[in-house]
Amino acid sequence: MAHDATEEQIKAIVKKVEEKGLKAEISKGAERTVIGVVGINAISYREAFAHMPGIHEIVPISTPYKLASREFKREDSVVRVGDVNIGPGTLTVIAGPCSVENEHMLMETAWAVKKAGAKLLRGGAFKPRTSPYTFQGLGEEGLRLLAEARKATGLGVVSEVMSPGDVEVVAQYVDMLQIGTRNMQNYPLLQEVGRTQKPVLLKRGMSSTVEEWLLSAEYLLSRGNKNVVLCERGIRTFEHATRFTLDINAVPLVKELSHLPVIVDPSHGTGKWSLVGPVSLAAVAAGASGLLIEVHPKPEEALSDGAQSLTIEAFNDLMSKIKKLCTALDIKID
Repeated sequence: MAHDATEEQIKAIVKKVEEKGLKAEISKGAERTVIGVVGINAISYREAFAHMPGIHEIVPISTPYKLASREFKREDSVVRVGDVNIGPGTLTVIAGPCSVENEHMLMETAWAVKKAGAKLLRGGAFKPRTSPYTFQGLGEEGLRLLAEARKATGLGVVSEVMSPGDVEVVAQYVDMLQIGTRNMQNYPLLQEVGRTQKPVLLKRGMSSTVEEWLLSAEYLLSRGNKNVVLCERGIRTFEHATRFTLDINAVPLVKELSHLPVIVDPSHGTGKWSLVGPVSLAAVAAGASGLLIEVHPKPEEALSDGAQSLTIEAFNDLMSKIKKLCTALDIKID
């Protein structure tokens, strides 16, 4: 729209879009308002809008991920989780155990990561595991424990949802829904989560391209949920020295392609606790808006992912380094 476009002109275009059986997505930036016209073969209706007042130009979005694209929204999006903002100029640290094992362990970890500077608490209640014989999580009891930890510490909580039927119950307990790597292309789940307004942490599939990742985000956005944060967590390559290969390139690349915030999971990205610290610092330097770090009081006794979990002492040391780096880069830790 033109810089001086009125609200009446904007409403008139939205009305006409809807009359054509299409969907209008409005993005209001600092300089101008953009109306995204979404629907099958939407560009064929271009001439129907060409002479309407208030329009500056009509531009086809070339990427298949329309709403996630920089072409649709030039300004960086900020996603608010509780009282925490995830977006440009800030670094949000999300920390906690891979799995919620029991109340004592969770509370000890929650208080420790908060003291060190983490703003959100992570913990799995439903765990998708490669082997059916490994710990699968505590289910709803784990969610209740996370809610208790939030009440005690004030930390917002993040936990994974695995199936469309679980979305409603998980959303009742958590502040942010996580969609894991194995479910990145679970389209019924994406659609159900997209219908909520709950913030979403969308992990990249372990064998997915950047375009596939952004198209999964498009499912969420197209269903009305604008509160999407992308998480790079490593991809499968020929290399076996680490659990996965963390694609650090994806951070600045996706920031060029999309307005959505990007964070990094150095725990799954490396699979080795000794590498979590250096990779975390690299992610911050590359422009990540946050880190998702696994922390456990006794990693050697963890029921899942102990090898990649930091001790509380190691996490404290890493946070000290992260704060120094953020100061040097003029980044606020939120």
